[in-house]
Parts: sequence; C-alpha cells; structure tokens
Amino acid sequence: MPDGAPVRLFTLTNAHGLVARITNLGATLTELHVPDRAGRLGDVVLGFDTLEGYLGGHPYFGCTVGRVANRIARGRFALGDRTYALAVNHGPNHLHGGLVGFDKAVWVAEPLAAPVAGVRLAHVSPDGDEGYPGRLEVVVVMTLTDENALVVDYTATTDRPTPVNLTNHSYFNLAGGGDALGHELTLFAHGYTPTDPTLIPTGAIAPVAGTPLDFTRPAPIGARLAALGGEPPGYDHNFVLDGAGGGTAPAARVYEPVSGRVMDVSTTQPGMQLYTAQHLDGTLAGKRGVAYGRYAGLCLETQHFPDSVNHPRFPSTILRPGATYRQTTVYGFGAGTPT
Repeated sequence: MPDGAPVRLFTLTNAHGLVARITNLGATLTELHVPDRAGRLGDVVLGFDTLEGYLGGHPYFGCTVGRVANRIARGRFALGDRTYALAVNHGPNHLHGGLVGFDKAVWVAEPLAAPVAGVRLAHVSPDGDEGYPGRLEVVVVMTLTDENALVVDYTATTDRPTPVNLTNHSYFNLAGGGDALGHELTLFAHGYTPTDPTLIPTGAIAPVAGTPLDFTRPAPIGARLAALGGEPPGYDHNFVLDGAGGGTAPAARVYEPVSGRVMDVSTTQPGMQLYTAQHLDGTLAGKRGVAYGRYAGLCLETQHFPDSVNHPRFPSTILRPGATYRQTTVYGFGAGTPT
C-alpha cells in the first residue's frame, strides 16, 4: 500500500483442481478458476492482475462491501432519538459503505488450518466510521470445498446499535470472456422492490410476473433488455428471494451454454441485487489487459433490501450489542446442461 502496509494474496485449491485467489485488500476475490464441460479451467470473475489495479478506481470488483451494501437514501437514517448523516457518494445517496468502505480496508487475514482450504479475514470499523455509529467487528471466512463450492460466511458484532448489510461484489462471467448477455439466468424470486429514479425502493414489493424481471424460468440475460428500457439498458434491481427466512436457500442459477458452466447461488439473505454491468464502458483494462465493456459480467449480490434502515416494513438491518450478525452465501459450480 502507499503507506507501506503489506497486502497478501491467498491461493485456495481443492481436490478437483479448482482455484480461488483472495486478497486481504477489501477481502476481495480476485480469481476463481472452474472447469467447463470439457474439464478445462477458466477464470470466471472480473478483476485485475496486479495490486495497482485494485488501488485505482474500479466498480467494486470482487470485494466485500459494507458497513451497509447497496443504497441508503440521501445518506441519512434515524436510529433511536438521533439522525445520522453518512457520506453521499452515488448521486444523492450513500452507496456500499461510503467514500472509504470495507472494500478499501486492508483486512487482517490468516489461512485456515489444513486440510480446510480457506482464509479468515477480520476488520474493525471504528465508531463514527463513514458516519455510522458503534464499533463494528467483522469476520469473513471464505472456503473452497471439495464439492466445488466457494462458501462465504459473514459475522459481525457491535457495541452500539448500527445498521449492517454485508455482501460480496464479484462480477461473474462463466464464459471467461466476452459479454454475459447469453448467460441463462434463473432467479428463485417471485417479487422485487420497485425504486425511484435514483434506485431507492419505494417501499412496495411487486410481483415479477409479466415484467422483464421475471427469471422464475431460465432466460438469457440479454433477452429482454429492450423491454426493460433505460440508457444504457440493464438490470440493477433487488429481488425478494422466495426462500427468505428459511436458512440457506436457492437464490439463483446461471448457465453459460458455450462452456457448459453452471453456477448455483444459495444464501441466508432475504434479497439479491442483480446488476448486469451496463455502466462498464471499456475504459478499465482488467486481467491480461482486456478492456471491460458493457455487460462484461453480472453481479448477484446477496443482501438485505436497499435502504432497509429507512423502511420499517423491510427485514431489519439493525445489529444490537449482544447479538451477532450472521449470513452465508454459497457459490456452487458444475458443468454440462442443467436439469
């Protein structure tokens, strides 16, 4: 780092040759190599080959975001008898923890004991960090299993009530290059949270049926972009998962027909943000110098709903002293034709 702090890179492998690389800068997944239907390994996440890329400006490639992922309207919320003001860093709103969120922190990291292929990353967010109340202690454990799954477990504790909503912000491309518009997506979600033009939820929960957001049956990501609208058109929507509140439940399945790769996402979280990277414009050179253009990947950010702290009817994001925030997200990989 510019101040001399060392940054570490951990390589995890499993019995089948899968490889995950994780750095303690931002608790970031930098590489994830999984086989196609012919058994050939390919890296399926966007990112950079060097530390310098991650130190430059980028749209949260692979990192852990917090203290609160997604948006908080106008960077303000009330808790108890006090109103808190946060950094406003995305139009009129607060996004992904603010100007210096968890993605920019150097976490304390150590490998898990063999034979487990994993790394434990810890970070302390002090009272007042980016405007949030309370000292928050966060631990993220990433494990690569012999069942070809990357498991991400999050825990956090606080000494004062504070909102917490952590997620990983990886951009996936199961083809290993090109755009992701041909990826076939299934979402286990019959509802979503409509938003205003700044992507703040209105407070309603609406059905996806009859809209371009209906992925309850597999559909190519690019199939309904024209009907979706926007400039550029693309998804940046929070879906209400069907399995919310029932432990770890299926959230999404992605199938890439050329490579045959399949990714299954399951989570304990009530929501998931689908983002199709429509705002990448080719100005960022990623791995191997490849310019990341529009739709180069898709994000499946498991989370509580955006702006939950200002919507009492949404599942609460408030963590209180004596309680422990816990969430798990599992990314499982296979190849072939999904059943």
